[in-house]
Amino acid sequence: MKKNAKKKQDDQTVSVSDYLNEDLKEKLKMVKKDLTIEQQEKEAELERKKIEERKQREKNKSFEELLSESSLSWKDFK
Repeated sequence: MKKNAKKKQDDQTVSVSDYLNEDLKEKLKMVKKDLTIEQQEKEAELERKKIEERKQREKNKSFEELLSESSLSWKDFK
């Protein structure tokens, strides 16, 4: 008898979405979509800020820093 009871439970697996009505499901999907878009926008803004900071640091480098980063050698131009 226990096997029959267990088999009936397996056939009747219930998920959370079975309890939610369609309107609520759609609202949750929209919220998820909005949050995903918002997260992508934040990541894009962060990347833009990083690029801007990198440009600013490059712009404010001293002559010594630029010279040390250069691959040119004065010996090549003798």
